[in-house]
Amino acid sequence: MALAAVRDLREFRDPVSAEELEQFETDVLAGFVLARASAGLADGTIRGDVGHLDQMRAWFGRPLWDMEPADADGYFGKVLRGSPSGTRLARAQALTTYFLFLELRHKVEIHRMTGRVVECPIDEMNRPRGSKDAALRIPPTEPEIKALFTGWGGELATCRKFAPTARNYTASKLMSQVGLRVSEACKLDLTDIKWELGRFGKLHVRHGKGARGSGPRERMVPLINGADRTLRWFIEDVWGQFDDDHTCPGAPLFPSERKNTDGSSRRVGDDALRNGLAAAAGAYLPGWADTLTPHVLRHFCASELYLGGLDLLGIQEVLGHSWIATTMRYIHVQQTRVEDAWVSGQQRAAKRLEGLMG
Repeated sequence: MALAAVRDLREFRDPVSAEELEQFETDVLAGFVLARASAGLADGTIRGDVGHLDQMRAWFGRPLWDMEPADADGYFGKVLRGSPSGTRLARAQALTTYFLFLELRHKVEIHRMTGRVVECPIDEMNRPRGSKDAALRIPPTEPEIKALFTGWGGELATCRKFAPTARNYTASKLMSQVGLRVSEACKLDLTDIKWELGRFGKLHVRHGKGARGSGPRERMVPLINGADRTLRWFIEDVWGQFDDDHTCPGAPLFPSERKNTDGSSRRVGDDALRNGLAAAAGAYLPGWADTLTPHVLRHFCASELYLGGLDLLGIQEVLGHSWIATTMRYIHVQQTRVEDAWVSGQQRAAKRLEGLMG
């Protein structure tokens, strides 16, 4: 039996110049971005991951493929020691994903150029612990939201700028009725209203949030819970004050006061809708002045639909969630079964005591 000569993979061979290595590192990162885009991740998610990698690269001072577990220990254990758990988890996940890309696509090249064998520095011993679950958002009660929109609606008769105020009012009311995200509302077109579909009409949300950073996820939202009346009023009595051409291709449902160069209306920005809601909350729901956001209205919508008898699957479809577990975290109702059981137990105990004494 012949013996074969085995070369240590960690042996250093034929180093390249610093310029070549720098160009290779740039090309690798560009390939990583393209691969993630090919996987369907949204641009914002990819930018976030690249931002995490850039920050770690700046701290490390060398290509990240040189990072050892001891380096990761120092970074996550000292530099990010006081950072929020979500930040530490996101950064560790970005690094892990990047090393998986390196191992799958460039392991041989990196070894040939540097003599290093790519190995992820995040392992079971130093992997950051924590949870990225969303913060609990308890929405206002139904009477509070009713007071908000009653006061806001009354303002429309006397406000200085009727059209923008009515636009902000309508967008916020839709968020409370059918759970639109503020980003979704901003990207709606007039033609996205499909009055002929279903019993009440439907809203074609073309730019819904995708799961786990994937691209836009479309859905059809039925105009239930009074949303059909809200939209009809806005289209018939308000929209024409922004633009007089309902047939213009791409005409936004919620226009800005500013115009494009061709004279057509621009889309409203999410800041305008957020600021409009904040101002109305400060005036008509002061107890929520600093905490009532479009996303809290989305939680309110889910809770009210559940109280109104809509099942979880229906609410999941309206809100556009990929997972039913996410929808369950949006439901906030006054559960009293623990209190009811305690009262019932006290009553039974009192009756037993009366029987013993009688």
